[in-house]
Amino acid sequence: MPQQQLILTIGRIERALSRLERIPSGVQTATPDSDLLERHEKLKAETRAAIGAIEDILSGRTS
Repeated sequence: MPQQQLILTIGRIERALSRLERIPSGVQTATPDSDLLERHEKLKAETRAAIGAIEDILSGRTS
């Protein structure tokens, strides 16, 4: 059961990433917030790294 929970969680993360990636990169807000954009990029990178680590665990490639 825990593995099924992990797979469902990975699916949710992948769907969220997919939604984020569909947002046009040139979208302008009323006031651009460079700090927010920087944090967003950092969060996306950390999320991709976490997904990679989970995939490694599931495939048995742990370091």
